[in-house]
Amino acid sequence: MSAEAIKKASAVYFTLLKEKVIDENSEHFQTYFDPEVRQTVLLLADESGTYIIESAKRIQLVVQPTGSVFATNFTHMKDKHKQIETKKHFHLISVVIMAFLASIDRNQAAKIRSQREGISFYGLERQVNDLIMNWDNMLKTNPSFGETEKIDMKEVVTTWKYMEVDTDDFGGMKKANRRTRIGLITTAMRLLETEGLIVVLDRDEIPKGIPKQELFERIEYLYHDYDRYEMFKKLVTTEEEAEHAENQSN
Repeated sequence: MSAEAIKKASAVYFTLLKEKVIDENSEHFQTYFDPEVRQTVLLLADESGTYIIESAKRIQLVVQPTGSVFATNFTHMKDKHKQIETKKHFHLISVVIMAFLASIDRNQAAKIRSQREGISFYGLERQVNDLIMNWDNMLKTNPSFGETEKIDMKEVVTTWKYMEVDTDDFGGMKKANRRTRIGLITTAMRLLETEGLIVVLDRDEIPKGIPKQELFERIEYLYHDYDRYEMFKKLVTTEEEAEHAENQSN
């Protein structure tokens, strides 16, 4: 590979490291698709434990998953996001994010509806509560439920059940205590927002998350290739949730 190709590839890769996404309006977009530049960028990504997602209008850089569909571990997440205090909250936030992903990753109608109407934080809280109460019932008849999937269901259920439930008006995201259920939902959505995967609207009223195209591309080109994502998605999707998800944007 030529010195010029290495120089261009480095510029593309370090822009991806900084911005996470390069779209078709960037000068680096066309540069990337030069065969020699692309090969070098892919080599840089592979050597540094990252992964390139290509689509017609953008290129994304993500961290390669190492046993987690969320492409990170607790230590990394805790260092990056100080509001995540313990492993049990990390696991609950993972459940919230997975519930959000499962609700938009069902069919084209769900995708269009979520992009148009968004998913309210309160709707997501109800969905997660229904899910965890269902797990609680399953644990009563099958105490080993979750062991095959390597998920500590008892800790997830217990932590959620004893979290404070906000009864007052939301009053905006700033007032959401992360130790409450709605505060946990807010934290999970903020992580997706920080990664540039959703837009949060109506922060001071009833906030809702609008998935961006980058998130759908990540689901299609990355998550669907991982068995653990599909396993977790199946685990959080029940018939009741499928029906409930129709109304969760309200």
